[in-house]
Amino acid sequence: MKTYTILGLMSGTSLDGLDLAHCQFIKTQDRWEYQILAHKSIPYSKQMRTALKDAIFLKAEDLLQLNNSYGTWLGEQARSFIEDHRLQVDAIASHGHTTHHQPDKGFTYQIGSGQHLANACGLKVICDFRTNDVALGGQGAPLVPIGDQLLFGQYDFCLNLGGISNISFDLNGIRIAYDIGLANMILNHITRKIGLDFDRGGALARNGKRNEAMLSKLNQLEFYTLPPPKSIGYEWFVEKVVPIVDATDDNTENLLHTAVIHICAKIFDQIKRHQKSKGQTMLVTGGGAWNDFLIETLQQDLGQDTKIVLPSSVLIETKEALIFALMGALRLEHQINVYASVTGARRDSSSGVLYLPS
Repeated sequence: MKTYTILGLMSGTSLDGLDLAHCQFIKTQDRWEYQILAHKSIPYSKQMRTALKDAIFLKAEDLLQLNNSYGTWLGEQARSFIEDHRLQVDAIASHGHTTHHQPDKGFTYQIGSGQHLANACGLKVICDFRTNDVALGGQGAPLVPIGDQLLFGQYDFCLNLGGISNISFDLNGIRIAYDIGLANMILNHITRKIGLDFDRGGALARNGKRNEAMLSKLNQLEFYTLPPPKSIGYEWFVEKVVPIVDATDDNTENLLHTAVIHICAKIFDQIKRHQKSKGQTMLVTGGGAWNDFLIETLQQDLGQDTKIVLPSSVLIETKEALIFALMGALRLEHQINVYASVTGARRDSSSGVLYLPS
């Protein structure tokens, strides 16, 4: 039996903030068990959110500078969290923040320099979990399926509703996962036009009506016709989705309502395609799980064949940070933490780069 205590750090495409999860993992033979011992979400300041959102447009030297300063900031947040809660930590596993994701061109980039992070917090750091898979010809995403299988294998489907929606499930004994498409990125883009970070509970969307022209354009996005393995990044959203939303002359409620209808329809399409029997369960986590209107609409689309399961609020908020902590533990074990069956890489890999403080 082995025990690891890892602090997982996660920043997603929805740009809500930094999630920290202090996790204990116990490995007995091939079985992993976990506990989330402490957790925290740190909202981004307006300045930080803007810097991360616009990083895609930076010159190389400015992007590298942001990579280093953001890594230092991550280390400072981790150190404060550890000191405030008097935590014992073996290592930090950091996803960083994705600024560029173009695996078709052979690269993906998550800022948050591992060396700066390690130096700022004084602890061993594992980060850069995606690059190795892309170097092996894979998408570098999604990465959470390893945790879905090892920690949440009792569910038929695992759906994450972050900035992007992605799904994970077993097919003939093999783990399959891919990005479905839009989720909170489009919803938050719409609400930020009126000065709101998000649509709390989906209240605004609930009061809207569908805009058929916008819905039709969203439904016709080419990405939805591509077979897995597939993944998308912020570039795709800026290039393909933002022009559709910004060119639609309608009120906020209707834009949000239409986006929710679209999100749920595309998720339903994938569930229906892979449904094996009635009475299946789907674990739903990520910020979209707090959107009551979205969850109600999705359950209505799914009917009684697939039941949505919403876990504890802690798990909804921290599941991705938890899984990156698990990926860190697997990396320390030199075990596989990225599945080629998910990403399309030439082989499974034990990914993540180790940094020691100096």
